[in-house]
Amino acid sequence: MKRAAFCLAILLSLSLSAQAQVGGQRGFSFLELPNSAKQAALGGVNITAGGHDVNMVAANPALLNEQMDNQLSLSYVGYLADIRQSSVAYAFNSEKYGRWAASINYLNYGDFIQRDATGMEEGTFSVNDYTLNLTHARQVDAFTMGATAKVAVSSIAGLKAVGLLADAGVVFKHPEEDLTIGLAFKNVGYQVKPFNEGERQQMPWDAQLGVSYKPEHMPVRLSVTAHRLYQFDIVYLDPFAPGQLDENGEEVKEEKKLGDKVARHFVAGTEFVFSKNFQLRAGYNHLRRKELRLENAGGGAGFSLGAMLRVRAFELNYSSAFYHPSGATHYVTVSTNTSTFLKKKSS
Repeated sequence: MKRAAFCLAILLSLSLSAQAQVGGQRGFSFLELPNSAKQAALGGVNITAGGHDVNMVAANPALLNEQMDNQLSLSYVGYLADIRQSSVAYAFNSEKYGRWAASINYLNYGDFIQRDATGMEEGTFSVNDYTLNLTHARQVDAFTMGATAKVAVSSIAGLKAVGLLADAGVVFKHPEEDLTIGLAFKNVGYQVKPFNEGERQQMPWDAQLGVSYKPEHMPVRLSVTAHRLYQFDIVYLDPFAPGQLDENGEEVKEEKKLGDKVARHFVAGTEFVFSKNFQLRAGYNHLRRKELRLENAGGGAGFSLGAMLRVRAFELNYSSAFYHPSGATHYVTVSTNTSTFLKKKSS
């Protein structure tokens, strides 16, 4: 416990010592994307609603638990413009070495036309990102502490950037109530190889705090997660956006409001637990809605919906997350417990 607490303190000090970043200045930004249907359905940011879904270890390594043992999961996401994301995750427990999970996350942005300085076509090139992840967690009484080591690689037209990163988290589960409190430090690390020598980028690190609670006699689990805790003001206002005219006909620019500053840090998620075989989910991400909505139309930006259906040994999770008023991004995750097949084979 002392060693784990010391490691968490080190990661916290590293996070707080980093300079505040704004969009477009950090490398490996794909690490901030949800890679499974459940996480996407709950608003894209959730560090406490783990259950038996091994994919939630990517959100918080401390969510790794005995319910995930031998769980194998495959996820697929189709973004706009032929961008595709896929991932595989597996968890296992060793009597000697403890509980572990391993995963691979891969994004392919498709092929692009390569041109020379005069605009002549020279062929095509590909762009992709991927991570290799290894997680270990240990439970002590009502607390679980976990850490994930990551190798992240971004490739553009033969150029590569490589980063070494780590996640660390702690989860408290109430011994009597269905209450979970979590803390996670995400993507703390260093870009060991930049695209261009001497131009290293900051990592997309984050500090997150969350809680999930299910009332005893209600089939609903509520989650609230606070993210980007390293910086209070994360509101971006376009300096070139036209303002509104006042009574004197003078332009008045939009100003930042305290309520909006606070709300952008929070993501809300709801799970409707009808049975162990069927659930519905919904989420709302205020930061996503404010940053990705159109000037005069928000549509469904920031909202997400999902469902879980279990049939025999397989579990299907689906979600639809609205990043932009133009349409939604669809997530599909299929999971199974490999021990079921091993038992059938041995018998």
